[in-house]
Amino acid sequence: MRIGRNRLAIGMFCLFAASYPSAHAQQTPPNGKQIREQVRAHLPQALALYREFLRLPNDAHHPADIARLVDWMEPQFRERGFQTQRLETPGSPVLFAERPVEGADTTLLVYLQSDGQPVDPAAWDQPSPYEPVLKRETAIGWEIIEWDSLDQTIDPDWRIFARSASDSKGPMAQFLMAMSLLRALDAEPSYNLKVIIDTEEEQGSPHLATVVQQHRELLAADMLLIFDGPPHASNGPTVAFGARGLLALTLTTFGPKVPQHSGHYGNYVPNPALHLARLLASMKSADGRVQIAGFYDGVEIDQATAELLAAVPDDHAHILAQMGVAQADQVAATLQQALQYPSLNIRGMASAWVGSQARTIIPATATAEIDVRLVLESDPERLARLVSDHISAQGYVVLDRPPTDAERAEHPRLVQLTSRLSYRAFRSDFDSLPGKMARGGMRRLHGAEPILIRTMGGSIPISPFVETLGIPAASVPSVNIDNNQHSPNENLRLGNFIEGIAIIAAVLSQQP
Repeated sequence: MRIGRNRLAIGMFCLFAASYPSAHAQQTPPNGKQIREQVRAHLPQALALYREFLRLPNDAHHPADIARLVDWMEPQFRERGFQTQRLETPGSPVLFAERPVEGADTTLLVYLQSDGQPVDPAAWDQPSPYEPVLKRETAIGWEIIEWDSLDQTIDPDWRIFARSASDSKGPMAQFLMAMSLLRALDAEPSYNLKVIIDTEEEQGSPHLATVVQQHRELLAADMLLIFDGPPHASNGPTVAFGARGLLALTLTTFGPKVPQHSGHYGNYVPNPALHLARLLASMKSADGRVQIAGFYDGVEIDQATAELLAAVPDDHAHILAQMGVAQADQVAATLQQALQYPSLNIRGMASAWVGSQARTIIPATATAEIDVRLVLESDPERLARLVSDHISAQGYVVLDRPPTDAERAEHPRLVQLTSRLSYRAFRSDFDSLPGKMARGGMRRLHGAEPILIRTMGGSIPISPFVETLGIPAASVPSVNIDNNQHSPNENLRLGNFIEGIAIIAAVLSQQP
């Protein structure tokens, strides 16, 4: 599909049409040397912008902080030739920016994220997670160094530590600086460019799908590029063409209405933790394969797909050694093949107390939090139903709420099961429009084809765009994989920050 000028956003943007640039004959995009020279020239400006951005708290649980964040982002986009608009939601607003080009017949939509995970300041090895620090690695760990150290040398292995350094203020800052240096190179995009900035991604983007539905004409585009996340573990240039979705399940088993003394009632009152352990053990084999009937149905890896997956340079021995495990789960022969199947992961369990708080009781309840990573072939409602059916087959009555006294009296085995869908999976072809654009930019920058990932293991809220707008998508990662995202001491390697600007500039300089 092609989005002509008659499909551009209307309303307030029409007032600025006279100031928009015009499409011109395609020029040769800047080469890698030219781009890197501009990155070096813009580095002080890039670091200043990045540090200023990192100082802004961005936990979406605090809408006032997100409001200040949006206040900061809007002028940054306007300085780079965009008009901006806030798309209101019941939570924090989504920020939309648009840079139309008169006469252009192609539109690129870019997805960026600006919010971050909550912080526990006491767990960070620095005065504040929102005051970025520069560190270098020593024999005894990471050491804070002064920012003016960069005036003497640029060590690519130094790192910038702050909340959202990588996830995902790093890619946002890289995108803004890429636009600045393309202007300096007289290589600004000759296609229509739209950007949507998610402000609630770390909460599961609860309002994003509705925003896309309500503003589908405003967001209409030919393709989507996502600037987010880390590349392949080798840190080599990477383009990803899909991501797994996310379905969360909460499973609770029930024992006595209140915890009971294990001396008085041990061997008599059933223990819900044992019920939970047996249920969870029944769901997966000892070698890690899901035992729920039909869970993997629909996934087939043909010869052509197997060859694409085999081209990814995974070092499986190194991965296992780094993780400290002797053997991988036997879902598939390789990591890339395993990522093509839905997964079932116990992400947390709780029942009574442990450690110094342990006490001799029979717990009242036991709870497991499960995440199911979805693939394109997965129907989340079907998988949730399969889990429920499996639990029923083990002799349990499945409820979507706590049991009543009457139900407790009648049924010896009760389970409460609830589910919540965060994202569906998406996957696009390697030769789709965004794939060609991303691959072409990286070839120009690096002189070689990037690593091509069919499906990333993580989940991002992209399926609403792909499904509602009917467009293909590709992801261009630009941060180091060992960045501690979501954890204390999150960081971005300086070399990856610099390279990420060059990568995004090279991709955006391509004519779709």
